[in-house]
Amino acid sequence: MGEEAGILSGAADWLQIFMAVLYVVNLILGAFILFGQRREPKVVWSWLLVLFSLPAAGFLLYLFAGRSMKGSQMFQVKCKEDRKLYGRLEFQADSCCSQNAYQQIMEYHMETQGAVCTWDNQVNIFTKGEEKFKDLKEELSQARQFIHMQYYIIKDDQVFQELCPVLEERAKAGVEVRVLYDAMGGRFMPEKKWKRLRAKGILVESFFPAFLGTFHLKANYRNHRKLVVIDNKVGYVGGFNIGKEYISKDPSFGNWRDTHLKLEGSAVLQLQIRFALDWKYASGENLFLNMKYFASHPAGGGKVGIQIISGGPDGGIRQIRDHFIWIFYRARKTIRIQTPYFIPDDAVLTALQTAARCGVDVKLMIPCRPDHPLVYWATWSYMGDLLRAGARCYLYENGFLHAKGIMVDGQTSSYGTANMDIRSFELNFEVNAAIYDEGVTKRLEEVFDQDLNQCREITLSIYENRTLGIKVKEQLCRLFSPVL
Repeated sequence: MGEEAGILSGAADWLQIFMAVLYVVNLILGAFILFGQRREPKVVWSWLLVLFSLPAAGFLLYLFAGRSMKGSQMFQVKCKEDRKLYGRLEFQADSCCSQNAYQQIMEYHMETQGAVCTWDNQVNIFTKGEEKFKDLKEELSQARQFIHMQYYIIKDDQVFQELCPVLEERAKAGVEVRVLYDAMGGRFMPEKKWKRLRAKGILVESFFPAFLGTFHLKANYRNHRKLVVIDNKVGYVGGFNIGKEYISKDPSFGNWRDTHLKLEGSAVLQLQIRFALDWKYASGENLFLNMKYFASHPAGGGKVGIQIISGGPDGGIRQIRDHFIWIFYRARKTIRIQTPYFIPDDAVLTALQTAARCGVDVKLMIPCRPDHPLVYWATWSYMGDLLRAGARCYLYENGFLHAKGIMVDGQTSSYGTANMDIRSFELNFEVNAAIYDEGVTKRLEEVFDQDLNQCREITLSIYENRTLGIKVKEQLCRLFSPVL
């Protein structure tokens, strides 16, 4: 008994020492969060809450997901490198820009990011994964010079297994094939699969690769972009990743409702530039040294105005978020939003509330089921803020809604990879196609109206009568929304 008591007493002493050390570490880390980084107050308070409510787990969470790298040398170097590489190319904005009602926001993107608005484009809209990937395979099989693919998630299941033979055949025929994936999103892909593709002559790189092949120290900064460029003739951008759930083959999600755009025209070159910048950072290969990768192949007859705008923690400006704010404040008739996650920052939320209170018909569509429960209940909280301002909100009930886009006044729209949340605005690397065209926007609005037939409207009365359990979940999740 004496020995056991001594062991227990020693263990208790060591536990006290450990907790004391952990407390000191938390104090130091808390001071660093408060004074060592310039971050928004709500983000600071959210991380302090995590840190001191979960002493051990909170420290690990901050280590892997909370560190701000916006001002880090890594991102400063990347930003300067991107500008230098982009500067090798010379563009001239189309004169149509000066005649457009959205001239100011076009010029803003041009001045701050070099995003050229082109007016010779055609747009096809895909809302079903099987249709998108069928079309993609057909275009891949016709590639003659190069194929550039970039996805956040690539899984080794039915979809990729059907794409691989096409990629291998094109590589064998002398077509240059490059595949870029996010290390966090592609963490379940077996390494032997990548080795096989490399052995077939396909170049494969990961963005922010894991440390020692296991630890994702930059997991909070995800390359969420999903784009394909084929010979600069055809480009794809939107919400579909590569996995069976995106063709509605995963029973846990059922029908997968997403939006992807197929572009033809000079906007494809802008997607190519985006890929080349990310590829240079991930692989070190500088595609800008060979202008064959940037030869323009406009599609005949296209008249759609498009700007490709990017967002990411490597830039000092929240480009996509600023685009949304400007467009929302300019709205006079209608605003339509589809997003799987609705966690806006104060500026975006205020713009939407102001529009609704001024008589603009604001409609928000979100999923009826969560794939990330914490994010889902935070979304409900912000949905309540919109309802109180007079907006109308809908839950999509025919499976999972993953489409990411806006339509305003039947004149302009923006679809791509960015969700309507703080993560997409500040932490993720994103890309959207800003569309200045009445015809395309009305087609997207027609799809939105069709989706409404699969929705259940949440009125203010329904929302205010939600259960106590939902109210508690909402409030708790909202506290952590800046770091979700």
